[in-house]
Amino acid sequence: MKVLVVLTSHDELGNTGSKTGFWLEELAAPYYRFKEAGWEITLASPKGGRPPLDPKSNEPGFQTDDTRRFEADSEAADALANTVRLDAVAADGFDAVFYPGGHGPLWDLAEDTVSARLIETTLRSGKPVGLVCHAPGVLRHTVNEDGTPLVSGRNVTGFANSEEEAVQLTDIVPFLVEDELTRLGGIYSKTGDWQPYVLQDGLLITGQNPASSAPAADALIELVSKGAV
Repeated sequence: MKVLVVLTSHDELGNTGSKTGFWLEELAAPYYRFKEAGWEITLASPKGGRPPLDPKSNEPGFQTDDTRRFEADSEAADALANTVRLDAVAADGFDAVFYPGGHGPLWDLAEDTVSARLIETTLRSGKPVGLVCHAPGVLRHTVNEDGTPLVSGRNVTGFANSEEEAVQLTDIVPFLVEDELTRLGGIYSKTGDWQPYVLQDGLLITGQNPASSAPAADALIELVSKGAV
């Protein structure tokens, strides 16, 4: 099986002067879940090359066994340094698509028409898409074939307003994931802050926060193994 993992290319945290990007755990944990399932992994980003890592995600308090393993893995480091450009990717070349979060996707992937078409095409071809933490915000411009919002009427989750408030970025981010999914008609739900929570609605899998990244990857693997693709 082949999975496409889509990362952000955006590194500026609004007008704060601080850096952002993708959240390391949300790449590392799924990466090794996919590896252990025997899947072939392709990393992509809007600009290609090395995507920006949110520096906070590599601070000691946020490191995990998976992040430490990833940092020491030369094969993973090489893949990360050479992500393919998203506009060079063909959806039909993959069995599943996965989006790690971090705040970066709220600025670039959420407004990226190539990303939106990739998600729409993948789902319409009967293949699953997983998004975790802030990445469900990337669904904001995706639509069904009749033009209605893709998340409308679907059970979804993503980074909660209370979690955004806890990291003190409510007034910095371009939109709040929970509010946006709800505005679009999604049936949003969540669990306690920082606790793992994953929802599957048809071929769409969403996870609430960093702790949900491995369980979301597991759900994606299970869905593919059941013959969804």
